[in-house]
Formats: sequence, C-alpha cells, structure tokens
Amino acid sequence: MLLVVTSLMPGWAPHSAPSYGPAHHQRGGRLLAQASTAFDLASYMDEKRLYTEAALDASLTSTCKETDIIVESMRYSLMAGGKRVRPMLCFAATELFGGAPEVAKPTAVALEMIHTMSLIHDDLPAMDNDDLRRGKPTNHVLYGDDVAILAGDAMLSESFAHVARETKGVPAERVVKVLNILGDSVGALGLAGGQVMDLKSEGQAEVTMETLTWIHTHKTAALLKAAVASGAVLAGASDEDVAKCEEYALKIGLAFQVADDILDIEASSEELGKTAGKDMEVDKTTYPKLLGLERSKEVAQELVDEAKAAIEEFGDAAAPLIGLADYIIARKN
Repeated sequence: MLLVVTSLMPGWAPHSAPSYGPAHHQRGGRLLAQASTAFDLASYMDEKRLYTEAALDASLTSTCKETDIIVESMRYSLMAGGKRVRPMLCFAATELFGGAPEVAKPTAVALEMIHTMSLIHDDLPAMDNDDLRRGKPTNHVLYGDDVAILAGDAMLSESFAHVARETKGVPAERVVKVLNILGDSVGALGLAGGQVMDLKSEGQAEVTMETLTWIHTHKTAALLKAAVASGAVLAGASDEDVAKCEEYALKIGLAFQVADDILDIEASSEELGKTAGKDMEVDKTTYPKLLGLERSKEVAQELVDEAKAAIEEFGDAAAPLIGLADYIIARKN
C-alpha cells in the first residue's frame, strides 16, 4: 500500500513518498484491505481549522456585564488565529478509530484553550516578555498583566468544564480518562514543569541534551500527546493502540520544538507572527545551540520518521496523522 500526502504546503514536497505497512492488516478481529491512495492534507487542515474556529467562537460568551472584560480578554487570544494543530490531531485520532468529529469537538476546544492559556502566560514580562503573538499585540499589552494572568487562569479552568459539560454520547469513564490526560499534560509533569525548567536553563552554560529533551517532552510534546491520546480514548481505542498514538505524538512533539528552534533563527518576525531571534537574545538552550542548525534539521526529520513508524500499521486510516507529522517540520511559522 502506497500512501502519498499531497498539497502539503505550497512549494514543499516530502523527501519521498513513504510506503506504510503490508497490503493487509488485522484490526479488531477484522481483516482490512489497504489500497493505494492520495491524501490531500491542505484540504483536510482547512476543513478542520474552520470546524475548530466555529467551535471556539461558540465556546466563550459573557453572561453578565461583570464578566465582559475577562471574557473579552479570553476571546481576544483564543480567536487570534493560529494553526489549530492540537485540535486537528485530536480529530484525526478520533477518526482513526471510527469516532465522529462531534464526539471530539469539546476536547478539541479544551486543548486549544489550554494552549492559548500557555501562550498568554508565556508572553508575560515575568516569562518570555513578548509584545507580539500571531501578528497581534500580546494579551497583557492590551489588557494588562493582571487581567492577562486571570484570563489564562479562567481559560484553563473552563477547558476542563467544557469537556465535562459538552461531551455527549461517550461513556463517562472515557470522559474521566480524557480529563485525567488533560490534567497531566498541563501540570508539573506537563507544560508547567517543562516551562519552569526552560526558564531556569536560560543563560546556563552546561545544559545537556538530556535536560533539553526533558524540557520539551513536557513543555511542548505533552499537550500534543494529550491531543492524540484523548482523541483515541474518546473513540474507544484499546490501551495498546493509545500507547502507539502516544509514541507518535511524543516524537512529533519533539520535532515541533526542533522546528520552532530552527524557525526562530531562519524566519522573520513577520513570517512567525511573533518576535524572531528571542531564543538567542535570552540565551535560551535550543537544539541548534547544542547540535548546530544542520544537525537539528536532520533530527527533526528523524523524529518525524519515528513518529510515522509508530502508527504505520493503521494504514490509510492514519493518513491525516502522517500528513500532520510532515507538516510540523515543513511549516513556516
């Protein structure tokens, strides 16, 4: 079976058209035939982005005048655009195991709320101290540090409430498992702990590759892992299949960060939608700093190849996840 990802990005093509898996494989007691197919990633991403944007828009409204300011601040960052990769990964994993997008929609919204919270807080003067995000002034620039902090806090709590309140037609134990996955992804062994280690490593001369990998396994990869695992769980995937999805997501999460580090060097602020060159300015430990630029590009590709290998047995059904893995290192912002 030959799977070709098409329309990935204008002017970009995969290194090769990868071949995945045998002609047939066994899944859930049924023999599934795998046929040659071409998958249009650009169309898939556009469809899921629009679906996500509509869900996000409907997710936050002020119900009384006293909450107008904080909800306005929350909506400003939540609706500021972005790639919406985490929701896409959640949808793709749900669909991989036969679930409908509607089943995953509340969790997809929650993932983007958590991600947006992390961006609001990352941009604060006490952390990355950035004035630009997604080509617009950062939240604290417009609303002040105090409101920005509280908007992020409210976004995080609403993410869990949204999953609990809005998920329909799914056994309660699966919803609880998703809430557990989301909670783990944002805590001390998730993006919060990873961010602390990242901040404490700035300007340090002897940060090792082991430490850098720990930072980004938790700061960056944890939420991508949560996105894929949650989608699989919602659709009723087995523990074994969820583990394969988590391996895939861990690899693309690390690749995502390597690509970010490379873009911080090679892309402009206009292309990135945020201030370029910030890593070097604050002497942040990055993959190019430890490995060099060219080796970092090789590592990104190696991680993506390992991610694809983790889910190759799923055949054509995994085409969106395979395409998104390629996109992560081909993107320009």
